[in-house]
Amino acid sequence: MPIPDRMKPSFGSVRAPEIDPIEEAAKRLIVALDVSKATAAENLVNRLERSCHWFKVGMELFTAAGPAAIEPLVARGHSVFLDLKFCDIPNTVAGAVRSAAALGVRLMTVHASGGPAMLEAARNELEKLVDPPQLLAVTVLTSMDAEQARAVGIGRSPGEQVELLARMALGAGITGFVCSPQEVAKLLELAGPEATLVIPGIRPAGAKVGDQKRVATPADALRNGASYLVVGRPITHAADPAEAAEAVLREMADAL
Repeated sequence: MPIPDRMKPSFGSVRAPEIDPIEEAAKRLIVALDVSKATAAENLVNRLERSCHWFKVGMELFTAAGPAAIEPLVARGHSVFLDLKFCDIPNTVAGAVRSAAALGVRLMTVHASGGPAMLEAARNELEKLVDPPQLLAVTVLTSMDAEQARAVGIGRSPGEQVELLARMALGAGITGFVCSPQEVAKLLELAGPEATLVIPGIRPAGAKVGDQKRVATPADALRNGASYLVVGRPITHAADPAEAAEAVLREMADAL
């Protein structure tokens, strides 16, 4: 499930001296457009697109604007992470990922809690396509800690639940995951270095945590082995989003 070369991060500890760390960081930063209007998303993209290549369209924006939120991003050459966490019966999810792929997105999510049959149906559907997006299995939301997990009947710790769901997704042939920064090392151990790990719950040094529970700084998440970082409010709610994005990129570059 290829991602365009210009959007691929270069992994490994040894880097050629001509690689610009800021540009390399920009390949790994996904800005979450968690806003309620397409015009608000467009304004953010206008301010950020000089330094940011990836944008996430999640439930809030997609519910408000639908595919119209994605079309201009793709037309302007940006890569889109569609984060709708599909979770339904296998046939319905297969149809949903097929429709989403037709929008030109490069990453999309299904929720691993939908079970192995659902995950396999989603993977099988995308494998029919010539240039499919990368499929990511969401494990445990970064807003959930042990108390929240117990409240929904999960007796395991968040880390243990992540491992269970990741093993199930791997068995269904999925090697991309969304997890908190705390589970990166375990998922790399389970899935191997070629796994794609997209990490929300990123908070720059000194930023407010908000409703997130399992968080890390951009530099720490990259050092742990994250492939991509998803950053929303610390950038989009800043007085100057472009300046905030550049600060995040500098933190990331320090780790690269």
